[in-house]
Parts: sequence; C-alpha cells; structure tokens
Amino acid sequence: MLRACADAGLDPRHIDGFASYGDDRSEATRLASALGLPRLRSATMQWGGGGGGCCAAVANGAAAIATGQADCVVVFRSLNQGQYGRFGQSAGSGTISGERAYLVPYGVISPPQRFAMRIQRYMHEHGIRQEALRAIALASYHHAQANPRAVMHGKPLDAEKYDASRWIAEPLHLFDCCMENDGAAALILMDAQRAADCAQKPVYLLGAAAGSGPRFGSFAHNSIEYASGNFGTVAPDLYRMAGVEPKDVGVVQAYDSFTGGVLMALAEHGFFPPEAANDFLVLDNLVAKGGRLPLNTSGGNLAECYVHGFELVLEAVRQVRGTSSNQAARNDVALVVGGPMVSPASNLLLGSRDALGETPR
Repeated sequence: MLRACADAGLDPRHIDGFASYGDDRSEATRLASALGLPRLRSATMQWGGGGGGCCAAVANGAAAIATGQADCVVVFRSLNQGQYGRFGQSAGSGTISGERAYLVPYGVISPPQRFAMRIQRYMHEHGIRQEALRAIALASYHHAQANPRAVMHGKPLDAEKYDASRWIAEPLHLFDCCMENDGAAALILMDAQRAADCAQKPVYLLGAAAGSGPRFGSFAHNSIEYASGNFGTVAPDLYRMAGVEPKDVGVVQAYDSFTGGVLMALAEHGFFPPEAANDFLVLDNLVAKGGRLPLNTSGGNLAECYVHGFELVLEAVRQVRGTSSNQAARNDVALVVGGPMVSPASNLLLGSRDALGETPR
C-alpha cells in the first residue's frame, strides 16, 4: 500500500477506505491503525466467489466514493497461503459438507479436478481442440519473458514442452494451471478531480459488473449452464454500463487459474463464438505486438504471479497508462475478467481520458 501511495504521490494519511475480496485476513481496522489514518470511513469485502471478486472489489470501492462514503479507497489483495494451507491442496477435515459432499466421495478433490469437468464438457460441446488452451498458456509465458517481475521470467514455454507436460486433470496439462505464491497488490481509487493532481496519469473506471447465471453456484453441480464461465449475464451488464462493445477493447487481462476458464470467458464477452475458438485462439492473435487481442500481457496467474487475480487489474492500469512491459497497440480500453467458472464472477473495464468521452467525475 505504501508503494501504491508513493506511485501516486499521495500521503497515506489521505486514505479513508479499504476494499478487498476472498476473505482477505488483513482487516481494514488493523490496516488503518498501521498506516496511522486519521479515520476509517469505508471497509467493504466482496462476498463469495474467491478470485472472482477481484473486479467487484474495485467496483465496491468506487461505489463508496461515488456515494460520499469515502474519498480515497485502497483496493487490495494479500496472500500468505503457506501459513493457512494452499488453495490447490485439499484441506484436511473430519467433516465433508457443502459442495465437497457431492465431489469428494467420487475422487473430485482439488480445484483442477472440479473445473476440468466444466471445461471438458464445453470443449466437447463446441468441438474445441487442446491447441486452443495451449495458445492461452503460451501467450502468458511469452509475455512473462519481457516482464522482469514475473516468476516465470527466464523460463520460456513452447508447444513441445506444453504437450509433453503431465496431465493434472484432463483437459488440463501442468501448464494450464496457475501457480501458487504469496504476495500482495493494491491500487488507489479517488474521484477524477483529485486524481488529476496525482503523480501518475489517471486511469478511469468505465464500468464494472458482478453476478451469476441461474443456479450456477449449485453445490450439486447441476446448473442450467454447467459448461460456462458464468459471464452470460455479467458481460452484457458491463458493456451496457461502460457504453462500449467488444470491438472497442484493445487488451484483455483474464483470470487464468485454468486456461479453460479464459477460453469460456473470452467467448462469453463476445470476442468470438465458441465454434470459432480454434481459429481465434492461436498465439499470434494473443501477443502484445501485432495480436488481434493481446491477452494477459504481464504473464497472468500462469506466469507472472498469483495474487488471486489482482495483479491482472494492475496490469490493466499499466496498459492504459502506457507503461506495460508488453504494451498493446490499442490500450485506451482494457478489460479485466475475474474468476471464470465461479459464483459470483466479476469484470471491469478501465480506460483512458479519451475513452471516457465526457468530463470525468
């Protein structure tokens, strides 16, 4: 948070609100005390959805400012999984309840196993080949090689290495699954008038949405649209609020816990119909230099780091600012997709002053 304030040229004591998600353990009251804030006015936590809340947390912070409940909100996520157990491991428990009661007796225990079932069915229904998932992974690793912050910087991935990697749960290879690491990320929200006085070029929130389709979160995995990223209702809300269309988006940061979720999310955000996925999802289309839709330009969850998806929001900010290590040719409008295949999921659109098209607020 102090580094975010330094980046903005802001005295930390101007902060009066916090927003997060995923049941972050860094409580707002303790943060306020640690930072020496004169007062705390807003503290919001997005409910449910795990990493699917990364965009909704930004929306919640913005809502607090828009309604006069805060003036300067830090949106953040911090992880120290080593102390509390890793997301990718099955937590030991004497009782199995909720969703796990429908899965564990059949050997479906870890997150890759759960989500692989949705992805496999989606690929079967639409005739999507493994190469589409491979292209998503290759794009993330390709971008990580130009990003010195990336955990996988200096560790390139090619098609042969991907194909030779072990299966985790079909159709997911090793490189279709994200990393796990500790870390933290934060951004600062304020109204446009105040942001104009900051040290960095402002980036504007064009729109945000969160939610779920019918019965998507059913414990019994019997939702109406089981083979889905869960953006069928959320994506239209986002575009309507922002007043833009898919063709206006120049770069995408899509939550890539698993490549199959990115596949679904891109289709559900209108970049291609599912039946065209094999033609669209090729490496040349997804890289920052020359690609039709540059994807996960910092390396994403797969190859930059895993801060529960919030590093994707920061990369979208860098793209709009023009400071990314893999700058997209079209960067006025950047889409962030949070948590495909979870409920509730969320998304947001960030843009430049030119993309806003009116006097910013």
